Amino acid sequence: MKKYIILTIAILALPLDAQAQMDHSMHSMNEGQGEMEKEAEKFVDSKEKKFPADYHDVETNPKVGQPIKKVVEDGQDGPQKNYGVQLVHDNQILYQVMGDRLEQRFQQGDNILLHDIQAWVGTDYNKLWLKSEGEYNTTTDKHEQTSVEALYSRNVASFWDLQVGVRHDFISEADDRDFAALGFQGLAPYWFEIEATSYVSDEGDVSAVLEAEYDLLLSQRLILQPRFETEVAVQDVEEYNIGSGITGFETGLRLRYEVSRKFAPYVGISWEQNLGETKDLLEEDEEMTNNTAFVTGVRFWF
Repeated sequence: MKKYIILTIAILALPLDAQAQMDHSMHSMNEGQGEMEKEAEKFVDSKEKKFPADYHDVETNPKVGQPIKKVVEDGQDGPQKNYGVQLVHDNQILYQVMGDRLEQRFQQGDNILLHDIQAWVGTDYNKLWLKSEGEYNTTTDKHEQTSVEALYSRNVASFWDLQVGVRHDFISEADDRDFAALGFQGLAPYWFEIEATSYVSDEGDVSAVLEAEYDLLLSQRLILQPRFETEVAVQDVEEYNIGSGITGFETGLRLRYEVSRKFAPYVGISWEQNLGETKDLLEEDEEMTNNTAFVTGVRFWF
């Protein structure tokens, strides 16, 4: 009680302007409390509805929950009004031709002109791939061997395509061969470019080829590319000097300078080595089982 008496005396003792200021402050506090009560009412109301207080429905096309179309008509009421028709630039038909290796190989024995070219046409998910790899003997002016593949390619994961199709081998001094092909092509972690394909010949012979490449950027234009390729055969095919198991491998380094991203001359070295039963069959036929080549060529795409 004493506290209230002391407070009353203190208020009466204040100057009039101070009392007016205090009354104004009390009035402002009351108004602020009223606003807070109104906001609290809005909050409780919006909480019950689970929407913000200023929420309003907007009609969209397609409706919420419906699949998104390739072309969305968004000339409608609401935030999207007056924007016309927005085209979604995906799933178009595109193409590319890539000359991964077009090189002259100076090696023990006869020199070889080698080509390794791929091309594709299609959409984001479905493509037709054409691949060709072959050797031409520039010393004897004679064709050695060329393989051609036609593959349907389906994107099954980020950076990975499943490929299925056929392959035909044109072989000098031997019968041509046909294969069914199934494999994967894509970009592995740490930027390794991988091709892994299994083959079944028209005579039931099963084999597989694995290729791996990696681009090591020495600068924005100077690139060192290690490359590795190996082949495995399930059965002996003595007619073509192929033994079961790992038939051999090829590895090498190529240093290229990208004049542009689409054109890059290169030099390098390549080493081939046959293994196992394939090596024995080649030695019986007095063929070379290992070879080292200095290579020079050009890589391109368009």
